[in-house]
Amino acid sequence: MGAVKGEDALDGGWGWMIVLASFMAQFLSFGSPQSVGVLYPEWLSAFQEGKGMTAWVGSMVSGVALITSIGCGLVYAATLTITCQYFDKRRGLALGIVTTGTSLGGFIYATLQNELIELFGLEGCLLIVGALALNLMACAGPMRPMKLPGYYLKQRAALQRTEEPEPLYTKPTAIIIDSDLKTTSGSADNTATIKLLIIKEPTELQESEGERKSGILTCSVVARAIKKRMRPYGQYLCETVELLQDRVFMAFCIAIFLFSLGAFPPVLFMEDVAQSEGLIDGIALIPLVSIVAMTTGIGKLVLGILADMRWVNSLYLYALTLTGTGTALLLIPVSKSYMGLQILSAAVGFFSGNWSLTSYITTKIVGIERLSQAHGILMCFGGFGITLGPPVVGWFFDCTQSYDLAFYFSGTCVLLSGLFLFLFCSTLPCRNRMSEEGNSPAEEDINTSQQPTLDCDKVASVA
Repeated sequence: MGAVKGEDALDGGWGWMIVLASFMAQFLSFGSPQSVGVLYPEWLSAFQEGKGMTAWVGSMVSGVALITSIGCGLVYAATLTITCQYFDKRRGLALGIVTTGTSLGGFIYATLQNELIELFGLEGCLLIVGALALNLMACAGPMRPMKLPGYYLKQRAALQRTEEPEPLYTKPTAIIIDSDLKTTSGSADNTATIKLLIIKEPTELQESEGERKSGILTCSVVARAIKKRMRPYGQYLCETVELLQDRVFMAFCIAIFLFSLGAFPPVLFMEDVAQSEGLIDGIALIPLVSIVAMTTGIGKLVLGILADMRWVNSLYLYALTLTGTGTALLLIPVSKSYMGLQILSAAVGFFSGNWSLTSYITTKIVGIERLSQAHGILMCFGGFGITLGPPVVGWFFDCTQSYDLAFYFSGTCVLLSGLFLFLFCSTLPCRNRMSEEGNSPAEEDINTSQQPTLDCDKVASVA
């Protein structure tokens, strides 16, 4: 499969196919986890356990996926990363569309799972949802790399080398494979020059000849092989430590953790709150979870469009959404009507659309080259918050037999995350600003990569 030409692919072209495929992938993979609140009352009835213990089922569905990148986590990381690679000036809009797939999936799956439970029971419902998820394989078809990966080029070079008889080497020999190498029929528009230098030293060849004769591997050869295998892991560890030493990035990680700790439980408990307070019998035709999912999708699109505007600082915009979510959560215990819960659910959903900003902000802080690694670290913090939040809120109910204290805890965590991000960004020492006004986002990234910047400069460039 050919690579897509780098410059021509940005902000259009095949990138919109990537957006469509990523949208459907998130729809199929996260539709059910986002509407897990519909399944929560069924689990309580089936397992006959406390709310805190039962909440582990729903929290681990999304939490573990973000911490270990298994299951849905593989889809989430891949779709966001490839979308950021294909878009620059319209990155916020593209990410907003992609992540809306999660919200639309949550809206549709909430009603769908409710109907499937009525027809086939809890087990039949989960089997059908799992069968629908198999369509994820078709979403991988349109995914094409922006650049041909290094391992692919090496494999192609190795195949061409094996086609010709290899002469006996008595001196260092270099084979240069220039840009005329044809990887596939569709790679003629690959702008990157492909050069691969393969060097064999006479000493290594002599050792290899001796080893073939004796059949015994020396300790030095084994040590070199182990060192070569371990080198990428050591480099990855060093880069991870370097990212964790970035104060702006760490502040973002802490804010994500507190937000996930407090904002995810309402998705799981909202239906049970309405039933426990006697505001509704059973589950409504359009559940509160569906309202949260629908408004979250709207929020992702609106916030994604705002992030692309030059006069909007996306980091402050994210902090503003955290403050709004925390305020809405604190008002839930005060509301004593189903209409009030619907309005607050809509508010929580809209501000929770800030998930479309995470990849956008991460790219601005660390750059597109380190997006995959940095976003993985960020989602790990979010995964721990999502995993711990619902059980903690459930235990509050088990101890007090009321959701009031639980939602005060959730709202306080989210509100603190927003205030922390506001205060941290406003108190950074600003010296030697390097960013110039009037540059495009891509030009700002180039300037910051060529010149030494301070933490305040990174915050200033997130706009």
